Amino acid sequence: MLHFKPSKLTLALLSSGLMALSTASFAAEETKSAEKIAEEDVEVIQVTGFRKSLVESINLKRYSSNVVEAISAEDIGKLPDSSIAESIARLPGLAAQRIDGRASKVSIRGFGENESGTTLNGREQVSIGDNRGVEFDLYPSEIMSGVTVYKTPSASLEGEGIAGVIDLQTIKPLNQDGRVIQFNGVYEKTSFDKLNPDGDDAGLKGTFFYMDQFADDTLGVAFAYTTMTSPNQEKRWNAWGYPEFEYDDGSKGSILGGAKPYVRSSTLERDSVMLVIEAAPTNDLKMTFDALYVDFLDTKILRGIEIPFAWGQGNISADTAVIDPATGFVTSAITQGQRVVVRNDYEERDAQLMSFGLNTSWVASDNWTLDLDVSYSKVERDVYSVESYSGTGRGDSRGAADDLGYTFDSGNTGATFSHGLDYSDYNLIQLGGPLSWGWSGALNDKHGVTGTDYENQLQDGFINTPSIDDELMSLKFAASQEVDLSFISDITYGVAYREREKTKKSEGYFMTLSSFSYPDNPGMQSVPEEYRLGSANLDFIGMGDMIAYDTMGLINDGYYDLLQESLTNPTHATKSWMVNEKVMSAFVQAELVTDIAGLPLTGNFGVRYVYTDQSSQGNAFNTVDGLVVTEPTNVSHDYGNFLPSLNLSLQLDDSQTLRFGAAKTISRARLDEMNASYNATYNQTPDENGNHWSVNGGNPSLEPKEAIGLDLSYENYFSDEGYFAVALFHKDLKNWIFDGSYEVDMTGVADPSTGELPPTSTGTGTGKVNGGGGTLWGYELSATIPFNVMSEHLDGFGLIASYTGIESDMKDQNGDDYQLPGLSDSITSATFYYDKNGFSARASMRKRGAFKGDVYGLGFDTVQVDIVGETIWDAQIGYDFGEGGFESLEGLSIFLQGYNLTEEPFTSLQGDNALQVRDYQDYGSTYLLGFSYKM
Repeated sequence: MLHFKPSKLTLALLSSGLMALSTASFAAEETKSAEKIAEEDVEVIQVTGFRKSLVESINLKRYSSNVVEAISAEDIGKLPDSSIAESIARLPGLAAQRIDGRASKVSIRGFGENESGTTLNGREQVSIGDNRGVEFDLYPSEIMSGVTVYKTPSASLEGEGIAGVIDLQTIKPLNQDGRVIQFNGVYEKTSFDKLNPDGDDAGLKGTFFYMDQFADDTLGVAFAYTTMTSPNQEKRWNAWGYPEFEYDDGSKGSILGGAKPYVRSSTLERDSVMLVIEAAPTNDLKMTFDALYVDFLDTKILRGIEIPFAWGQGNISADTAVIDPATGFVTSAITQGQRVVVRNDYEERDAQLMSFGLNTSWVASDNWTLDLDVSYSKVERDVYSVESYSGTGRGDSRGAADDLGYTFDSGNTGATFSHGLDYSDYNLIQLGGPLSWGWSGALNDKHGVTGTDYENQLQDGFINTPSIDDELMSLKFAASQEVDLSFISDITYGVAYREREKTKKSEGYFMTLSSFSYPDNPGMQSVPEEYRLGSANLDFIGMGDMIAYDTMGLINDGYYDLLQESLTNPTHATKSWMVNEKVMSAFVQAELVTDIAGLPLTGNFGVRYVYTDQSSQGNAFNTVDGLVVTEPTNVSHDYGNFLPSLNLSLQLDDSQTLRFGAAKTISRARLDEMNASYNATYNQTPDENGNHWSVNGGNPSLEPKEAIGLDLSYENYFSDEGYFAVALFHKDLKNWIFDGSYEVDMTGVADPSTGELPPTSTGTGTGKVNGGGGTLWGYELSATIPFNVMSEHLDGFGLIASYTGIESDMKDQNGDDYQLPGLSDSITSATFYYDKNGFSARASMRKRGAFKGDVYGLGFDTVQVDIVGETIWDAQIGYDFGEGGFESLEGLSIFLQGYNLTEEPFTSLQGDNALQVRDYQDYGSTYLLGFSYKM
C-alpha cells in the first residue's frame, strides 16, 4: 500500500515550528510527525517577514484534511491588519461588514455571521451582541498568532455553522525557539479633524510580549498585554423613512418623512491580557493552559439635528417640489413652519470578556492517545445610550419654527438642507423636548400634566440601558487509536458537553428636566455656562453649526429626572429574556490513508450526533389600567441532529491536489428569536385556528437550520510561495427560519375578564418558525503568485487575489422568494506586495456586492437593511532593520498603514429605490504609524 509522505518543504516547516497554527487536535498530530522527522537531514527554506507568513498560511491550507483558509502572523502583534476582521475579510470567499467604521462582522460564502461558528483555540466563544455572531473588534489582533477558517467540517470539529468555522489561535510557547521579549507601539490618526469638540481624532496602542521555555524545554510560558485607545469619526446621513402617496393621476410617489443626520466621534479603549502555559513533563504527556481577559469600552459622542419633513408639522408647498420622473420620488422640497430636535447624544458600550481553557494530551500506549479539554468563557456587556434634546420651545407649537428645504444629492449620499435659524445660538436653542414625544401616562401623572396642554410633552431626552450576560462552559474527551487497517490509519472517538446561558435585560428611562414644574416652570432651560462646549459643525448636510454641551455632566449633576419606560411600554418585557442550551455530542472519525490508481488519497470521514436541550425564561405580559403587568414564563424543547462528514484529498503529483468534501451541517437559531417573552391577548371571538389567545414574541421551540454541503476543489502549489486554486461549492438548505405562526400551550390560562377557561387550551403564536429552504451555490478562484517564478529580478514582488461568485434560490414556507442575509453575489480581494531585504510594501483591495445586513435600530433592536456594495483600499509600508543588514538595530521594525484610503462610505437603502438612502456613513481614512522591537 502506498502511504503519503510529506515533501522536504513540509518537513522543514514542521521541524521549524512554522505549522503550529492549527487547533489542539491537529497540532498534536503534527507534533508527532515533527518528532519522527526531527532527526532527518532536511532542506530548510529561509523566508522572513510577510513572505514567511504567506508560506505558513499556504502550507496549512495545503496539508489540512479539510478545505481551509489561513492567516499567520509574522510575529506576535504583527497580523497583516490592526483588526482581525480586516485580515479575515481578505481570505477567499469571506467578506466583512463595517459597524461604526470598523470591520466587525464576517460572512463566509454568502452567509451572514449568525451562520458561522467562532472558536478560540478550537473552543466555541461567547458574544457581546444579542445573538451568536461574534463581533471581532472585541478580540485584539495584537495577541493572536493566526486564524484558520474551516469551510468544510469534520466530525471532531467543535464549532457549528452552515457557512463554516473561524478559529482564532493564540501562540504555543513550546513550538517556538528561545526567549522573546517584544514591545510594539502604534500611533493612530483619523483623516477628519475633531468632528466634536470633546471627541478624539488620535489614539495609541501598545503591546508587551514575553515568551520563554524552561526545564529543558518542558515548560513554556507566553504572556502578552496590550492596551489601545482607537479613535473613529463619522459624518452620517440617516433617514426616518420615505412614506408613499398617490398623485392626482393615480401614479405612486414617495417623499422624505424625516431625517436624523449627525457627526460622531468614538473612542475604543481596550485592555487585553493573554497567558499561555504549556508543559510537557514527559514525552507522552502535554498540558496547555490558556487565558484571555479583555476589558472593552466603546464611547460615542453624537451631535446632530432631527428634522421632521413629511411626518412633521410644517406645510409642504407643491410648487417647491422637484420630482424624479422615473420613480415619482420627491428629490427636493420646502416645508414651512417646522420645528426640529437638536441632539447631543452620548453612548457607552462596556464589555468584559474572560476565557480560560485547559487541554491535556496523553500518549497512553503505542496505539492510544487520550485528550481532555475543559474551557469556560463569559462576557458581560452594558450599554448606556443617552439622547438629550434641545430646541426653541417645549412641544409642537411653542418657540420659533423654521422654513426648511432639502435636496437629494446624486450618488446615494443623502440630502442637504437649507434653513433660516441659527442652531448654534445658546439663547435660541435650549434644553427640553421641542416636539411632543414621550406618550406615557405614568410620565404625565408623575409631573401632574394629565389633561393639560403639556400632556405628552415631557420627554426631554431618553436613556436606553440594555445589558447582556453570556456564559459558556464546555468539556470534551477524545481517544485516538492507531490502527493497522488497509485504508485507515487512526480512529478518534469523542464525547463533548457544553452549556450556554445568555441573558438580556432591557430598560429605558424618560428624561425630564428637574427644573420642570407645572404650572410654575413648564418651559425650557438654557444650557448652563459650565456645560457649554462650543459648537459642532453640520455643513456636510447644510445645517451649519449647532450647540454642543456636556450631556453626561448635566445628568450626573442632577439636571434631569428619570422615569422607567417599562411602566407603560411592554416592549422592554419582550426584549428581556434568558436562553439556556445544554448540548451533548458524540463522534467517531477515521483518518483515511490509501491510494487510487497509484495516487495517494488521504482525508477523514466520520459522524457526529448532537443532542440539544434548550429552554428559555421570559415574560408574558398584558396592560392593565395603562400599566404593564408581567408573569414569568419558562419553555423548554429538545431535539437531536445526526451529522456525517467526509473529506478527501487526492494528490495528483507533488504539487497538485484534488479535494472533495461532503457534510451535513447546522446553524442554530438566533438567541433573540428563541426567547420566551410574549405579549398575550385574549379575544372573545376565536381566530381561524379556533384559539381565543393570540401571542406574539419569541419561539423557544425553534430548531437549527440544516444544510447538506458539497465541495470540490483543485489546488496547484507551483512554488514554495505560491499556488492557485479553483473551487466549486453547493449547499442544499432546509428548515430555515422565517416569520410565521405556531401553536402555544395555554393550558390553565383563563379569560382575564371573566376568570373562565376558554374551550381550547392552545393559543396562536406569531413569530419565527422553521420552514422553507432552497439552494446556494458558487465558485472561488484564488491565487498567490510570487513574481520570482517569472523572473529572478522580480524576487520579492507578488500578488494575492481571489474572486468568489455566489447565487442562491431560497423560498420561505409560503413559497415566496427570500434573500439570505450577508449574501453578496460577488466578493473580490487583491493584495499587491513587495517583501525583501527588510523592506515591505502592500496595497490591498477588497470588494463585495450589495447584501442584506443587520444594524441597530430604535431601542437597540436588530433590523435588516439593504447595504450597497463597497470597495475598500488599504496600504502598508514597513522596514525591518535587522533583515536589512543593520546588526545594531536587530529586532527593530517600523511601519506605516493607511485604511480606507479612498474614503469609501457605508450606504444602506430603504426599499428598491436607489434614491431612498437610509444611511450614508462617511468614515474618512485612518492612518497608523508603529514600531516593533524584539529582544
